[in-house]
Amino acid sequence: MSTFNVELKKVVDDSYEIEIGYELGQKLIDDIKSGLVGKINKFAVVTDSIVKDLYAEKIYNLLIQNGYKSDLIVFPEGEKSKTRETKEFIEDSMLAKGYHRDCCIIAVGGGVVTDIAGFVAGTYGRGVPFINYATTLLAAADASVGGKTAVDTPLATNLIGLFNQPKKVYIDISTWKTLPQRQVSSGLAETIKHACISSREFFDYILNNMDAIFENNDEVCQHIAHENCKVKYHVVMKDERESGLREILNLGHTVGRAIETVSEYKLLHGEALSIGLIAEVKLANKLGYCTDEDETLLIKALEKAKLPVKIPDYIDREELVKKLYTDKKVKNGQLRFVLQKGIGDIMVFDGEQYAKPISEEMAREIIMAME
Repeated sequence: MSTFNVELKKVVDDSYEIEIGYELGQKLIDDIKSGLVGKINKFAVVTDSIVKDLYAEKIYNLLIQNGYKSDLIVFPEGEKSKTRETKEFIEDSMLAKGYHRDCCIIAVGGGVVTDIAGFVAGTYGRGVPFINYATTLLAAADASVGGKTAVDTPLATNLIGLFNQPKKVYIDISTWKTLPQRQVSSGLAETIKHACISSREFFDYILNNMDAIFENNDEVCQHIAHENCKVKYHVVMKDERESGLREILNLGHTVGRAIETVSEYKLLHGEALSIGLIAEVKLANKLGYCTDEDETLLIKALEKAKLPVKIPDYIDREELVKKLYTDKKVKNGQLRFVLQKGIGDIMVFDGEQYAKPISEEMAREIIMAME
């Protein structure tokens, strides 16, 4: 009997830039010319059926005009497309068009596009580089930092995926002007969540500048984009693989993700998260971590962001309770909730734990009592 030791220790630098600005298509091309992805000259532009005509075709045409080989790969918009079947469609499309390991994927769109394109990039040819060109406030708030990529299944959301960091992220704020109000509101839910875990000052800024956000005020939108990235960066930098601190980014998501699934995606992610944040703050209040004033203020901010704060009548609440168990934070069959400490801070429990075990009975009590 013998043993052969395989030494594979290595240092990996996955650092990347996030560029925040307006009309960044040409900047993307300039960066590629300057060696952003080395000598690669073949690019698969992955997008959805709405973003295709608005922005993706422009980037595709810029690539072609500058001498690069490129193809547009388009799938139907919406969370219902964030599936293994869509991932397979993108992979088969790339294979049919002759893409090998010497290529790069450019994801142009919101969180669904960047999530699934990043997942494809992590497995195609055992890994190819990718770039995110975010076109929604939700993507700017949630998908631009952290490298989480995944698909949904009928049983749960985001449980099949991997951590994969892009080469660069472009947050093109000019694209927000074409977003429907519901999409802006959806992005604001993640933005308000970031303020709840990090800064009362940021929370007050959002609350006081809500109208300016909906009016796409340049200064205000750039500020919230920058703050979203900063909040998420300071968490991800300390815990890239979600082994501890990064759990705090799931504030409101235990109920939010469950209600998103049970609604069969009638609710946008941010709309479901808004309801999840209400459930969470009510639980935090019950446990003494928040006050009635904190709860009222969070509800006010979400309502001002034109987000739902009540569970829709068509949601089966018992089914919702059962769906909580598909949350990533569940350990040993026990529900665990991230809980805020007032507004602008987060609870930390014994042994640097960022989620607290909660009985099904208590979770059910909160959900059943919500209007």
